[in-house]
Amino acid sequence: MLIDGIKYTIYFLLLVLIQGLILNNIEFSGYINPYIYVLFILILPFNTSKYTVLVLAFILGLAVDAFSSTAGMHTSATVFMGFLRNYVLKLIEPRDGYEVSSKPLAEDMGIQWFATYSTILVLSHHLFLFFIESFKFSQFFTTLGRAIISCIFTLLLIFIVQLFNYKTSRRR
Repeated sequence: MLIDGIKYTIYFLLLVLIQGLILNNIEFSGYINPYIYVLFILILPFNTSKYTVLVLAFILGLAVDAFSSTAGMHTSATVFMGFLRNYVLKLIEPRDGYEVSSKPLAEDMGIQWFATYSTILVLSHHLFLFFIESFKFSQFFTTLGRAIISCIFTLLLIFIVQLFNYKTSRRR
């Protein structure tokens, strides 16, 4: 249990540093903004309580806001994503339920399950974040396009990270 805590702390710090120092400086044509830090909420174990997820999402969002100078936008979007996480897990739960030892990773649950899970949560996060950032109904379609394109790029980065961690001997 202590080892898992240390491992998730390292994931947290690594993702925040990658986001703050590298990815916040990448913006393609003003439309694509990659947000890899959301991977931390995605990979939390199934048995993580919803309150712990919300607290961790809040801390994660604050850390990214500190790097981005965005005054709570990432915090609110990440907490929204953390709030939806339990509902999405129940929505796509396998017939037999989740195994106690499994984690919400492509390695444990399969690529198709992870693709569904991560797409719903990342798209929700991005839509919330970009619409809060824009806060104008007149830019609805522009903001929607930015959110979808950024979501695709973020999912691509998340799947690359998942493929590096995918062990061929445990495929389902």
